[in-house]
Amino acid sequence: MLSIKVLGPGCANCVKVAEIAQKAVNILSVEAQIEKVTEFAEINKYRILGTPGLVINEKVVCAGRIPAAAEVTTWVANALV
Repeated sequence: MLSIKVLGPGCANCVKVAEIAQKAVNILSVEAQIEKVTEFAEINKYRILGTPGLVINEKVVCAGRIPAAAEVTTWVANALV
């Protein structure tokens, strides 16, 4: 099962990234746990300069912007390999 984390304070952009990640998981029909990380100390462990951030299997794939759905779908598919 994939581990997906959305890093951010819980703003509208963070919610949007979580929605995009959920859609990607649904499109690929894979099992994934999507977790929202809102604590600053936890976010800081990933050393990103801006939120929202997206982490798949403990690898930061995006930070500081809202990725396109196609990008997230590709990242999720690549994490399965």
